Amino acid sequence: MSSNSLSLRSRIPTPLSLALLGLLILLYGPLLWHWVDGWLNKSISIQHEYFSHGILGLPFAAYLAWEQRSRWQELRDQTHPAGLTLIAIAAVLYLSGLTDWMNFSLPLMLAGLCISLKGLPGLRQMAFPLALVVLATPSQLPYLIEPYILPLQHFIATVAGFLLLQGGIDVTVDQIYLRVNDQMVEVAPHCAGLKMLFTSLYVALMLSYWTGLWRSRLRIGVLGISTVILSVAGNIIRNTLLSYFHGTGNDAAFEWLHESWGGDVYSAITLLLLVGLVRLIQQYIPARLALSVNPDSTV
Repeated sequence: MSSNSLSLRSRIPTPLSLALLGLLILLYGPLLWHWVDGWLNKSISIQHEYFSHGILGLPFAAYLAWEQRSRWQELRDQTHPAGLTLIAIAAVLYLSGLTDWMNFSLPLMLAGLCISLKGLPGLRQMAFPLALVVLATPSQLPYLIEPYILPLQHFIATVAGFLLLQGGIDVTVDQIYLRVNDQMVEVAPHCAGLKMLFTSLYVALMLSYWTGLWRSRLRIGVLGISTVILSVAGNIIRNTLLSYFHGTGNDAAFEWLHESWGGDVYSAITLLLLVGLVRLIQQYIPARLALSVNPDSTV
């Protein structure tokens, strides 16, 4: 059989693949639609809204899985007991009817299918798409870590207050509160940029895979640290503007940046800067640090 015919056959989905895909769409299509609709219309809980980066990540994960279909079909068919166990757990969580448990059932089901069909090699091959799905699955994680970001809230309030003082604004900072012209503004956990930090790190992960930065520990480390700094700096500017608008009675501008599409503009600018950051890292950061050796040195 020619290599062309083998390549053509590897691109044609098998009946089993089509059946499993149809079953997944039937089971999880409504759940995914609930996520996307909630993210777009902000009708989902605040904690689950933190995972709106899934609008970008889930299609990208599906694209990566589709691109790897040829390599997937080249793997030997094998079943691992762990795969069946994960499928059983996912089924129990799905049938529970509890929102978070149903959410968790999706990545468990996908991982279980990978192991059940191709064993551990199949799981390794689909590791990154599965990681994108896991990190986009709504959970109560933001609620659990919010009590630990009080230092970040205090830092943002302090710097925002300092910037306002430089502009001649009457401002007093008290922990996470700013009093601007007798108007109180709170840097709440949701306003401390935690959501944008999640989104920035998630998009940075996608970009690192797309550009190959993940192959270099130095570059991925620089990208991670720079992403955190960029996200925090952008949120300081946003909170400074919000405090200024609220303190000066400019309610229209405050609502535009806080609840309306101004927040989307802020997010878009941050992500565009993140793309530029990746380009700078590719251009100026080496893949690894080379130790220079003096050829004239003697041992």
